[in-house]
Amino acid sequence: MKTLFTTKMINEGGRSGESFSEDKSLSLKIAPPGSNVADATNPEQLFAAGYSACFNSALDLLKRQQKIKGASTVTAVVHLVEKAPFDYILAVELEGHIEGLSLEETQALLEKTHEVCPYSKATVGNIDVTIKAV
Repeated sequence: MKTLFTTKMINEGGRSGESFSEDKSLSLKIAPPGSNVADATNPEQLFAAGYSACFNSALDLLKRQQKIKGASTVTAVVHLVEKAPFDYILAVELEGHIEGLSLEETQALLEKTHEVCPYSKATVGNIDVTIKAV
């Protein structure tokens, strides 16, 4: 096994603070979901951004292998769910579209992508992830 990339983010203040990279090239104000703090994000948005980007990149890899030229769009909807007081989980809905492919062909490719995407591998058995061609 060969490590291809390593990164480090630091958080101060939790959901009412700041997350920043060690070299300060990225700095984000963090706020609780639904708080509508100007110029702030939350961990769920960051997870959705990372998952959708990673999944779409894995999808691009599979499309290249199969010589599929259509552009793809992946949307990740992340839900923060309270199972019981002080017991929270995440759930994710991934929706994908590939230009020029039928819904059935797209669905099959999305399901294959779910087997190779690093985020999907990290979440399998941990959180509910649904995948839908749109």
